[in-house]
Amino acid sequence: MMDDYSLEPKWYVAHTYSGYENKVKDNILKIVENRGLQEIIVDVRIPVETVVEMNGAEKKESEAKMFPSYVLVKMVMNDDTWHVIRNIRGVTGFVGPGSKPVALTDAEVAQLGIELGDDAQTPVTVNLGFAVGDTVAITSGFLTDIKTAKVSAISDDKKRVTVLAVMFGMETPIELDISDVKPLKD
Repeated sequence: MMDDYSLEPKWYVAHTYSGYENKVKDNILKIVENRGLQEIIVDVRIPVETVVEMNGAEKKESEAKMFPSYVLVKMVMNDDTWHVIRNIRGVTGFVGPGSKPVALTDAEVAQLGIELGDDAQTPVTVNLGFAVGDTVAITSGFLTDIKTAKVSAISDDKKRVTVLAVMFGMETPIELDISDVKPLKD
């Protein structure tokens, strides 16, 4: 069944039940250690990103799985390793047609950044709680008496925001620090 696979370890994607990713990773690592499979199952990863929630000056960081229900395994694919991974509780199969796993390409591995090692920085997603077109409250600075403004632009680094505030009867664009505004709840 697995006669056309390489003897070089490649990255494969195992599909898991939702919420089982960490259990599957731990079980793979235990089996690798117990059976001495370090040479053929060389790495197991669950890619995560840091999510930063902003609410005015309040900043909350959390970690989120980039690909829920998936675990990445770098291994030499053969009948034995296929059965080891496939028979772990919580694994539903490998990504690929039928029962034939497909290795990630070098480009896909590079795009995911999984070859960078454990000291690599995880991607950061900033969630401000508002977007262009939303109405925000101005919480600090000299414009707090205006109270609300409409977001017209957000800087690429998500540190500055341009709002349209009504001043002297006219909409005026004003650039503020992200910490000077907070989303208005509907």
